[in-house]
Amino acid sequence: MDGIDIVAASFEPLQLHATLTIPFEQDLKDELMALTLPSDNEIDRMGKADVALAKLIGHGINELIKKNKLERKKIKAIGSHGQTIRHRPEDGFTLQIGDPNIITEITQLPVISDFRRRDMAAGGQGAPLVPAFHQALFQHEQIDRVILNLGGIANVSFLPAGKKENISGFDTGPANVLMDAWCHRHTGHAYDENGDWAANGSPIRALLDRLYSHDFFARKPPKSTGREDFNLDWLDDQISDWRNDELEYEEFEDTPENIQATLAKLTVRAIQKAIYRSGMKNGEVYVCGGGAYNSHILEQLRWRLRKHSWSVQTTDVIGLSPTWVESTAFAWLAMRFDQSMNGNLSAVTGAKGDRILGTITKV
Repeated sequence: MDGIDIVAASFEPLQLHATLTIPFEQDLKDELMALTLPSDNEIDRMGKADVALAKLIGHGINELIKKNKLERKKIKAIGSHGQTIRHRPEDGFTLQIGDPNIITEITQLPVISDFRRRDMAAGGQGAPLVPAFHQALFQHEQIDRVILNLGGIANVSFLPAGKKENISGFDTGPANVLMDAWCHRHTGHAYDENGDWAANGSPIRALLDRLYSHDFFARKPPKSTGREDFNLDWLDDQISDWRNDELEYEEFEDTPENIQATLAKLTVRAIQKAIYRSGMKNGEVYVCGGGAYNSHILEQLRWRLRKHSWSVQTTDVIGLSPTWVESTAFAWLAMRFDQSMNGNLSAVTGAKGDRILGTITKV
């Protein structure tokens, strides 16, 4: 929900030719956030946001091409994921906006989009889709690896050494979605830079246990989640219940920074448990997404995983900046569509089989 990340990429071998980030204006960001939950006049508001977002994406791509003097005729296609505003795998639907027709009209390039619904039609969760890309780019012949994406939601890809058929992955729970919202409410900052604010607090055990009792954490993979499950309203309810429970509530603990520290620990706890239950004994964890720059989270992960000799570093170490992993993944998925190759891993999403993901809007 921060903005649009755009990469110009080619594959085999991977090469990034240009990158660009366009932050959302606050009005658009507020509307996109509001559309993640049921509210009034949703269809009209969604339609306007769909158009506004598509225009931003299209003009952003043209800006990237112009600034970097890319040859438009060499661009095979645009892979546009769009912005997820609703994800309900339990009901078999997911919704991403950012009209590909408008993007094609602005750029005069074909757009491959709507990556998730083909997987869902085959009985899958439609998420996470990045493990297939993680396997192609990061799997090692001798070393077990975990690729951890810390976006709004955290997801993991388990890459056992040299075993192409044993890839797995799933969403572990909230990452930045709760921490960013809580930080913005109490400090006015969009996010907790380096995790410094959380590092100044002390996690509240009783509140942590209450948050972790959400049934998502007990669910077995394949599983995925989003802002529908984890949002400020849900958090406020949990805090209110904790405050009303005389056996658990201690007034001296009830500070914003202590709650931020609790949210950080919730993220780390879910990731730690997922890794310990993966069946892999030790190896390397590589972190990508915006949360890769939260040094507090990374230090907590290193501490929690030390007993099993897991190293924790960012994907910079293995050749791709954490900022660009996800956008590159959807460029890769567009390439897979173009070559009529599957984009999902059914063992990850729970689909009936591997599927070619996406639809194309031609020039």
